Amino acid sequence: MDKFSLHPAFLATSEPLADLKLCQARLHLDARFPWVVLIPRKVGARELEHLSPQNRTQLMEEIVLAGAAVRAVGAAIGRPVDKLNVGQLGNVTPQLHVHVVGRRPDDAAWPGPVWGHGDAVPYAPEALKRALDAALVPLEAVKA
Repeated sequence: MDKFSLHPAFLATSEPLADLKLCQARLHLDARFPWVVLIPRKVGARELEHLSPQNRTQLMEEIVLAGAAVRAVGAAIGRPVDKLNVGQLGNVTPQLHVHVVGRRPDDAAWPGPVWGHGDAVPYAPEALKRALDAALVPLEAVKA
């Protein structure tokens, strides 16, 4: 039997936050945008259709919680979120994952998509700690 593992791209571009009931939640390491990535812990899943109806329902609940985490990150780093963007693309990283991104009219990519817009800006160490700590608060309710 195969064991769930993360695509290497996630290890290089994000920090772990929590294992939720279905997904591993990770903070995307681009300080320009408060951003959480949810990766369902289902071996071989590439598309939403690869999840059971129950898992799809759970994913939606976790997306809503990730939105709260993104808003908490934005507040913690002084970039309050005006709008949440949710996307499931997978064109570059095929493993099923969902992006939950906090947006503002003054962000670097507004009003367009964040993907492919400039280079990621690393978090300063203190800001990263604030972001990680803030994101955990809303996610604690559904940790696995």
